[in-house]
Order: sequence, then C-alpha cells, then structure tokens
Amino acid sequence: MGHDPDYAEVLKGASLRVTRPRMAVLHAVEHHPHADTELIIRAARERQPDVSRQTVYDALSALTAAGLVRRIQPANSLARYESRVGDNHHHVVCRSCGTIRDVDCAVGDAPCLTASDDQGFDVDEAEVIYWGLCPDCSAQHTSRSHP
Repeated sequence: MGHDPDYAEVLKGASLRVTRPRMAVLHAVEHHPHADTELIIRAARERQPDVSRQTVYDALSALTAAGLVRRIQPANSLARYESRVGDNHHHVVCRSCGTIRDVDCAVGDAPCLTASDDQGFDVDEAEVIYWGLCPDCSAQHTSRSHP
C-alpha cells in the first residue's frame, strides 16, 4: 500500500463500505507492521478515539477477508497484522525478543516452495517462518557468553 494512501479509495476498490474506523485500522496496520491487536487498537484510537475494541476486531476481519491486510501467527505468538499483501513474502522471528521482519520469497515465484507431494492440492501460497536471534539479541547473547 505505500505510505498514507487514500484509504477511502482502497476500501472502495475492495468493495468494502468506507468507514472512519476501517480507515483508522488501515492506517494503524500500515504504520505498525506486524502489530498485535492491542497495538492496532491503541493506534486506531489515536485517529478515531471512540472506536471500540469490537469494531477494530470486526475491521481487521473484514480487511483480512478482502485481502487488504494479512494476518500472521507465528508459533506461540499472538496474531499479527501487516499491510504487505499479495507477494507471498515470508518472515524471520527472533526467539528471544519476538521481533518480526519481512523476508522476500525464498526462491522464484510464488508459492516459493514446491511441496514434495501436494496431495492433489492446487498450491498457491507457502508460509515460511525463519527462527533465530535478531542482531541485538545475538550480540547480547554473545557478550554474555564471552565475559
């Protein structure tokens, strides 16, 4: 989506009703990649102070169903949302602090990976999560290991 798009046009383009709460949620997701619902609620309320929790949940559900927002949920983590959609990118997650970053497609075109046996499915997406330590946590781990 790029920064500060015309959220009304984005919603119309997805055949969704244009509402201030939906625009506030789109803005929150755009400006807080990989945010959990609580952060999105706080950020949406900065633009739309009277938006309810349920309205944010409903907006996230509608935006995800329309393909405007992507929901990811790494193992043992809360659901996270991002506005980068449609490119089948992947994620790298820090085991220590939980930082999540985007990683471009592993190899070639979507779905990036070919299943050894697709069981007859027409595969159109591969979800890959790489796990490790982010640079900050890795440096802290190394400094603790070497006094």
